[in-house]
Amino acid sequence: MARLTQKRDLRSGRSLWADSPFTGAPVRPLKQAVSVDVAVVGAGISGALMAHELSRDHTLAVLDRRAPLMGSTIASTALLQWEIDLPLEALGRRIGRPKAQRAYLRSRRAVDDLKQIIAQEGIRCGYRDRDALYLAGDAYGRRALESEAAVRVDAGLESCFLPADQVRDRFGIDRTGAILSGGSASADPAQLTAGLLRRAQARGARLFSPVDVIEAVSDPDGVTLLTSTGFAVRASAVVFCCGYERPKGVTAPDSRVVSTWALASTPGFAGPAWLRDTLVWEGSDPYLYMRTSNDGRLIVGGEDEDSPTAHASRALLERKTARILAKLKGLLPEVALEVAYAWAGAFGESASGLPHIAPVPGMAHAWSVMGFGGNGITSSVIASQVVAAWVRGETDPDADLYLA
Repeated sequence: MARLTQKRDLRSGRSLWADSPFTGAPVRPLKQAVSVDVAVVGAGISGALMAHELSRDHTLAVLDRRAPLMGSTIASTALLQWEIDLPLEALGRRIGRPKAQRAYLRSRRAVDDLKQIIAQEGIRCGYRDRDALYLAGDAYGRRALESEAAVRVDAGLESCFLPADQVRDRFGIDRTGAILSGGSASADPAQLTAGLLRRAQARGARLFSPVDVIEAVSDPDGVTLLTSTGFAVRASAVVFCCGYERPKGVTAPDSRVVSTWALASTPGFAGPAWLRDTLVWEGSDPYLYMRTSNDGRLIVGGEDEDSPTAHASRALLERKTARILAKLKGLLPEVALEVAYAWAGAFGESASGLPHIAPVPGMAHAWSVMGFGGNGITSSVIASQVVAAWVRGETDPDADLYLA
C-alpha cells in the first residue's frame, strides 16, 4: 500500500532526549473505525501542540506511524527562540518591512505563549528563560548586525548591539560584534511533547500508534483517512503535522530538507557562568549554536549539509562531531568537554525562515504544517493557533504570513 506522506529516515545516533524520564504517552492500536471532529496526523511537537489546542473544544484522534515524539522531535536541540534564521532586515527586503515585523513579533509572542502553556498545564520539561547571543560571522558581519539591532529595536524587540570589546569583555569571545536579545528559552523537547499529548488525552483525545495513513479523501462534510490497519478515521477536519515527511500534493516553495548534527557533553560541564542563561548562535552558514541543559551539559550543534540523507552516515557523524568540537574550541578556547551523546537528523529550511501553515491544495477541510528553520518549536506554537482558528471558522490575523 502506498503512503499518503513521505517516509524518511529522520535521525541517526542517540540523542540526549532519548534517555529523558517522563516521556511516555499512552497509545492504542486502531482496531475499529473512528469518527472524530479533528484528526491530527503526527505525534511530534507540532502534532502535540495542535492536539493540546484543539482538544479544548473538539473530539480528537492523533495518528502516527511511529511511537509518539520518535520522529524529528527527539533529535531537536530545543532552542526556543523568537529570532528567525533570516534576519529581520533581510526578511523585510524579501516580504516587505511590515510583514517582516509582524512575523518577528508573532514569533516573539509565541515564546511567551508556550511559557504560559507550560506553566498552566504544569508540564515538567526543564523550561528555562534565556537570553540569546547572536555572533557576527561570515554571512552577517558587524555592520549587518549593528543595522539589524537597530531595526529590531524599531520594531519593539528587546535587542542591543554589542561591539567587539564588549563581546570579548562580557563573554570571552573574539568576534567583531554581536546582538544580545532577551525573551528566548530552552526545554527538553521530549518531555514537552509527551506532556502536551498527555494533557490532550486527559481532555479525551485518543492517540493511535502505529498507524500509517495511506489515503485521504475529502467531501463537503469532512475527510476520510484510510489507514494501514484496514480501519478508517472519519473527521470533520484533518491537520497534517508530519514534520519533514510532507503529504503528497503539498508543496512548500523555496524550502528544502538538509542534514544537521549535534552533541551533548557529560553532566557538570565546567563552562563560563554566563552560558547557563544564554543561547549562542552565529551569523554564519552553516552556523554553530550552543546552550546548556539544566543538569549541566553543554549541547552544541550545526555543520548542516545540503543533503536530506547525509545524516544517516555513521562515519559522517564521527567527522561532524570532531568538526563541531573544533569550532567550539575556536570560539571558546578554554572549554573542555567529554561527549556523551552525538546525533544527527533531518532539518527543514525555507528561504524566508518562516514555517509553512496552509490548506492542503485540492482537499477541503485539510491543513498542513511544516516548521522550517532554527525555531521550529516556536513555529509549531504559531501553527497550532493559526490552524485552530481555521478549524473554528475564523482566520488568524497573521495567517497570510505562512501561506507561501
